[in-house]
This record gives sequence, structure tokens and C-alpha cells, in this order.
Amino acid sequence: MDEARRARLTAWLRGATGDPSLAVTAMARLSGGAIQQNWAVDVVRAGRAEAWVLRTDNPATLAVSHGRAAEFALLRAAFDAGVTVPEPLFLCPDAQVIGAPFFVMRRVGGVAAGHRVVRSDTLGGGRAACARALGRELARIHAIRPPRADLAFLGDPPGDPCAAFIAGQHAALDRQRLPRPALEWGLRALAREAPAPVAPVLCHNDFRIGNIMLDAAGVAAVLDWEFAGWGDAHADLGWLCARCWRFGNVGQEAGGIGPRAALYEGYAEIAGHAPDHARVLWWELAAHLRWATIALDQAERHLSGAEPSLELALTGHLVPELEWQVLAMAEARVHA
Repeated sequence: MDEARRARLTAWLRGATGDPSLAVTAMARLSGGAIQQNWAVDVVRAGRAEAWVLRTDNPATLAVSHGRAAEFALLRAAFDAGVTVPEPLFLCPDAQVIGAPFFVMRRVGGVAAGHRVVRSDTLGGGRAACARALGRELARIHAIRPPRADLAFLGDPPGDPCAAFIAGQHAALDRQRLPRPALEWGLRALAREAPAPVAPVLCHNDFRIGNIMLDAAGVAAVLDWEFAGWGDAHADLGWLCARCWRFGNVGQEAGGIGPRAALYEGYAEIAGHAPDHARVLWWELAAHLRWATIALDQAERHLSGAEPSLELALTGHLVPELEWQVLAMAEARVHA
């Protein structure tokens, strides 16, 4: 961040905190965040050092991604509900300060990198303990239910989350440069076996390793709320358990971390009921389709010239493997 923007940021933070002596002592761009930018910000406030994270937009974003004001509201709702998230501090909707709206939250220590997390037998308190902790976090998220005036921007919940998902994915495929018959086939398989609607809850919609900070004791923070919305609770469980989000550790079905049974046990501890396993499996197939269309949209950000990026370009190359997985899962359902 250049000196002019840093000076404007410091002035804005002084106003937000009411501390005219606040000083920004260090700033560094954090790794990750293909959709948003995250900056580590060290400040001295009222004579005390504090560690924050500033979250703002990349030059190009996804149409399905919330803006920073909405994500800040979601983070606050989760914080108030007892979900383990960084404490939300300040929201700045004024793009003139640093070039885009942003919010500030407390910085949390831990490890989120998927390739590191799934190889550790001790992070999160051990594999089974960590899977149970993830289940508890999801149950706390799903305890947030409509209607909520503070989350009115999410709109009305879908009457049938499964049908809404299928329609949304058809629309996502229709906007692509090339046809994707394998993904269309997967959507047809889902449509043939779509379960009946259930009461809507708040879904994180990207609850997976990589967006969850872990430390030696357990879950340190659930991050990245830009896709959250009303839906079927089982969608979050299916996303976490999807093979594509196990980071190669496919034997540990709960996100490459631990056993699925432990995940379900932790969920039941808070929710008072176990997840419907058959419904989770439907959403696992849906997860591979959704990740494939997101990957196509990510690649389009590069191909359009809006945001030239090797990372975004390479994301598009994940799609053939996801198509293979969709076909394999759809065929397995036919022969089950």
C-alpha cells in the first residue's frame, strides 16, 4: 500500500477509534485470498500495541461474492452467535480512503494452509477432536436463522434450496465460453434425486480447510464469509466433506482432517440432532459442481484481462479433474 493511501487509512482509523494518537506501525499483504485482499496491520492505540487484519477487494471480484459491508455484518452476526470468528472492529464503506471499501478485525494466530493442516496429527487437538470441533462450529452457524433484520441483504431464503442450487448452476454454466456436458450431466443426476426442502439456516458456503484457522487447542477462527447465505445446513457439511477439499488426504472424509463420524458427533452436540447422511452425500456431489463453476469464473477473471494472474489461470485447469469426479459420483449414485 502506497504512502498516500496509508496516510488516509491512518487518519480514518484515528476517527473510527476516537484516538488521535493512533499510529500504524506496520502493514503487510497476507498470502491467500484469491477473491479478497487481506493486510496485516499493526497499530499502537491508546499506548497499547494491537494486531489487526484489514480486508478489502481485489481489482476484480466474483458476482456471487458479498461486498465488505455485507461480510462485516455476517461476521458480527456469527461473533454474537458464539461462532469462533475474529472480532469485527470497524467498517469503512468509503472507497476513497484506500481505493475500495474495507473492514478491520482482530488478527488471530493459527494455521489455515490446507496442505499443512491435513498432514498434521496434532493441529486442532488431534484428528477426531478437530473434526468434532468443526461440527460444533457448523452447528453454531446453522443456529442463525431467518428472519434477521441485520442480514436483510441476504434476501428471502429459497423455498427449495436444492432446486435453487440446480437453477443457479445452470445459469453459471450458461455464461461460460464453452459448453460443459459433464457438469450438465451431474446437474441432471442431482435433479433426479433432489431431496425435499428443509427449514433454511445461515450457511457459510465456503466452510473448508483453508478458510479455518487451527491451533494446537482447536479451531482458532472461521474466516471468509463472502459467500454466506440462507440455505440447507447440509450444504456446508457436503462442501467440507467433498473429496476436492480434502487436499489429497482423501481417507479423512471430514475435510482431510478427521473421520466423518466425529464431524457428525460434534454437530449433534450443539444442534441436538445428527445430520442426514444421505442429504450430505447429495450436497457433496453438488459441491464438486459448484467448485467447478467457481473455478471457471475465476479463470474468466484472468482471460477477460480484468485481473491477469497465473493463480487464476491455473484455477481453470482444475475443472477437468472436477468433471471426472462429478461423473464418477453420479455413476456411483445410479448403481447404489
